[in-house]
Amino acid sequence: MSHTGLPFMKMHGLGNDFVVIDARETAAEITAPLARALADRHMGVGFDQLALIEAGTDSDLRLVFYNADGSFSAACGNATRCIARYEMDRTGKTALSLRTERGLLLAEDKGNSLTSVNMGQPQLDWDEVPLSEAMDTLKLPIDGAPTATGMGNPHCTFFVEDADAMDLASRGAEMEHHPLYPERTNVQFAHVIGKDHLRMRVWERGTGITLASGSSSCATAVAAARRGLTGRSVTIDLDGGRIFIDWRDDGVWMTGPTAHVFSGHLTPEFLAGL
Repeated sequence: MSHTGLPFMKMHGLGNDFVVIDARETAAEITAPLARALADRHMGVGFDQLALIEAGTDSDLRLVFYNADGSFSAACGNATRCIARYEMDRTGKTALSLRTERGLLLAEDKGNSLTSVNMGQPQLDWDEVPLSEAMDTLKLPIDGAPTATGMGNPHCTFFVEDADAMDLASRGAEMEHHPLYPERTNVQFAHVIGKDHLRMRVWERGTGITLASGSSSCATAVAAARRGLTGRSVTIDLDGGRIFIDWRDDGVWMTGPTAHVFSGHLTPEFLAGL
């Protein structure tokens, strides 16, 4: 880290926003207090997730994610897409491999400023999600009969009449800590707009309400297909825009736009106050 502070980038995918630190350029140690201070939208920079880029040993990049409360996150689909776009623009490559706690993810340039990431196979067994006890993940014994899905992180998807009418703040906070989810959960409320077209809103574990969530979009598409509400290729309208999910034999592919908004430096004064 130089005397000018710690360099970072601000990015977002459909309003799901990130602080990204490229640790290949500057040595950076992320602590929970640093993550929480950075996440503060008034006294820091503000983000839904923090992403650290490291050099890959068996991949082009290795990514590490943190939530706004400083907790670790194993998967962050929109941040993965944003970083893949940044790296493809930087190197001229049209395909990348990215190592995350979720596993090795593949990214592709789809043209028209769209980037695709394969988020891997969904985890459909109760112990993989994970849930606290053995049960069918298609319809949980919870009011509203939500579907449980693992995408490297746990998800709980409710299919409702009108996602916009849901009290997302209270229901999301309540469900995040439901005893069936020992590692807490991301929570989605979705309804069918038309053929292979969903409206979805999301509460993210460790962050709260977000405008979009890549892994949540994947989980919702998988749950909708399993329940016969849609096919395996769907369009999802999120608060921050539209994303495309395709559950193929090789995994769940997510395609959408990204934005690199600005680059900056955290000052030595800010860092010294942590």
